[in-house]
Amino acid sequence: MAKVVVVGGGLAGCDCAWQLARAGVSVDLYEMKPHKRSEAHFEDGLAELVCSNSFRATGSTAAIGLLKEEMLGLGSLVMDAAFATRVPAGGALAVDRTLFSEYITGKIEDHEKITVIRKEISSLDAGELKGADGVVIAAGPLASPELTESLVRAVGDERLYFYDAIAPIVSRDSIDFDKAFWGSRWKPEDDDYLNCPMDEAQYKAFVAALLAGEKVRPREFEKEIHFEACLPVEAMAERGEMTLAFGPLKPVGFVDPKTGERPFAIVQLRTENTDKTAFNLVGFQTKLKYPEQERIFRMIPGLENAEFLRLGSIHRNTYVNAPEVLDPDLQLKARPGFYLAGQITGVEGYLESAACGLWLGLSLARRLTGGSVSRPPVETALGALLGHLSTKPDKTFQPSNVNFGLMPGLEKKMKKKLRKEAYGVRAQAAFSRWLEGEGLTK
Repeated sequence: MAKVVVVGGGLAGCDCAWQLARAGVSVDLYEMKPHKRSEAHFEDGLAELVCSNSFRATGSTAAIGLLKEEMLGLGSLVMDAAFATRVPAGGALAVDRTLFSEYITGKIEDHEKITVIRKEISSLDAGELKGADGVVIAAGPLASPELTESLVRAVGDERLYFYDAIAPIVSRDSIDFDKAFWGSRWKPEDDDYLNCPMDEAQYKAFVAALLAGEKVRPREFEKEIHFEACLPVEAMAERGEMTLAFGPLKPVGFVDPKTGERPFAIVQLRTENTDKTAFNLVGFQTKLKYPEQERIFRMIPGLENAEFLRLGSIHRNTYVNAPEVLDPDLQLKARPGFYLAGQITGVEGYLESAACGLWLGLSLARRLTGGSVSRPPVETALGALLGHLSTKPDKTFQPSNVNFGLMPGLEKKMKKKLRKEAYGVRAQAAFSRWLEGEGLTK
């Protein structure tokens, strides 16, 4: 009977373990919580969401929407949990993070082929890993320093890293609804988002406070590198006074029902749970120190008396140079039998990490049970994402979300909207052909 050890109970580890177990492979899933936590984790459950509660856009005109469809087609536990615990978020898929974790924890712990072991694995040479038919390191970008050092020694390369930031969460009861109003962009009738409007003076004072606020500094031996798609709000403000007004605070599509006019800028709050008792400040990832966050974010109209259920934070995310250290099966070239899954490989984002783990679990299960499976075509979202991990870049390898730029270009030029539709149609057709050819069903 084949047996695999999975290290890490995050999204990648859970979807990997689920795919292995579905195929009849026994799994020992090691999770170091609650005995030890990273600087970003607080809860005991598996698949804890430490940043946003949003899984981003749906629909086939977005690459992430295509990835959702493909993951559903492959029986992703993460996607099943996401739809089971969904909260309103306009055209995006967002979840109640507590219910989401509880759903996955229950499914994993109840599966007869999966044994959850609450214990830290601090080395690739740990005794618990010996004798397994495969070892999957899915400890995430916040793997313990000891495990990370062991991985670095194994690949013989310097670690690569970037800084990732977490947005604050506020209590609904502390929001001033005389100033805030419900509505999504272009859809005032929707109540998926709560909006805090700013006039020009309020906006400029807020930006000035962001720039002057005291921030958490990186340690002396670490160079500060941010992932471009997840910049701290104050880092965006440093790029120019109007950067935020054209970014996460852009007022386009909104009319303040109290004034009948478009605000100069707007801060959006997205619901965190099904009861709408907690809200995430959209786009407000931050490296401000805690007292500064409370002071500065209470300058936002409607949040003057905000109760912060969670303050923002910043942490280092570690990832490997995947094209150099991993083979096409996500196996460490330097350590046969050891595989990486999730953000530590160089994919960026919740679903990208889960998809990476899903694919590894599916493909590894096939090999261990005497079969094989080809990688999805690069025209698909999953295939394009995996291609990113095996393609040597012209310059430095960087983490990436799934996007149409990772796919082969279209044969003819067309308008942007039509181009996205064409990418989607091509991807769906390629994925369907691949599913049928590989004999894969949910």
